[in-house]
Amino acid sequence: MTVRPKLTLERTFQASIDEVWELWTTKEGIESWWGPEGFSVVVRELDLRPGHGLAYTMSAIAPEMIDYMRKAGMPVSNEHSIRFTEIDPPRRLAYMEKVDFIPGVKTYEVETVIELAQVGGDVKMVLTFDPMHDDHWTKLAVMGREGELDRLAKLLLNRRQSE
Repeated sequence: MTVRPKLTLERTFQASIDEVWELWTTKEGIESWWGPEGFSVVVRELDLRPGHGLAYTMSAIAPEMIDYMRKAGMPVSNEHSIRFTEIDPPRRLAYMEKVDFIPGVKTYEVETVIELAQVGGDVKMVLTFDPMHDDHWTKLAVMGREGELDRLAKLLLNRRQSE
């Protein structure tokens, strides 16, 4: 596999660092925004300690996503697992995610690091992650991560507006 540089996405949220941390590290938080638009996530197991992890089911729920998955020869629901490598509440979370859902591609792991910093009334988040095995899947991964972060931003905004 060709070594490619890590990818970085940055976002600033109007929220407390503890609120953003909670959304990344609890069953309820993860289920409320994780996954691309048109998908739902159900957390089956969560043990927030290094060497332990998160197991979840991601399912396409929007008709266009169900259709896309079927046309790609992939199941509508996939089981995913993450192994935490570093946990430093509420500032840093690192994990390895098993990539075992791509037809015809040998299982491998992708590292993700989330760094949070309180800046005044906002939280700056830097998300760094490994590229996938090829450019096509890397592009899909970036689009997926951007979609997830958009969902996280909407959730935080809705919380602010309902206070």
